[in-house]
Amino acid sequence: MNTNLILASASPRRKELLELLQIPFKVIPSEVEEKVDETLHPEEMVKLLAQQKAEYVAKSNQNAYVIGSDTLVVFDGQMLGKPVDKNHAIEILQKLSGKTHEVYTGVSIIYGSQIRSFTEKTAVTFYPLSNKEIEDYVSTGEPMDKAGGYGIQGYGSLLVNKISGDYYAVVGLPIARLKRELEIVGVFSN
Repeated sequence: MNTNLILASASPRRKELLELLQIPFKVIPSEVEEKVDETLHPEEMVKLLAQQKAEYVAKSNQNAYVIGSDTLVVFDGQMLGKPVDKNHAIEILQKLSGKTHEVYTGVSIIYGSQIRSFTEKTAVTFYPLSNKEIEDYVSTGEPMDKAGGYGIQGYGSLLVNKISGDYYAVVGLPIARLKRELEIVGVFSN
């Protein structure tokens, strides 16, 4: 088992999920300035962003397996990033109320000159939300650092009617698929 593994993310949620693999790893957050082509399909965009993050950390960690990840929320063809303030969070959640949106999470594993990337897409449907529900949720502060203005693993779970796809991809790291990809690149064998 090769345990020279690095998570190129400051996300505590991604760190918790990677800990499920029960193998040692280091966290070195990527400080890359994200550059994307807005004309790319969200599936390609998150893969590219994940790769940029992994490449940034891999440059100074040549003999490590580096994992980068990125998540985008898309509603009605529009990308919904992190809210800029409370009013923006309310606006985002009003859009998502009673509707289905897509969450794309891209993952890139880099080792030396090898790059292995993939994307998971999950459809998330919200219950119809009252203004009070939205305001109460925003007042928790949870939406402020989350793409799409909610965290499915926290209070945001109370907004979700159903999902179709990988729950952990919505949290930020599709861990079951990642485990299989790490086996393919030789991090550990099954």
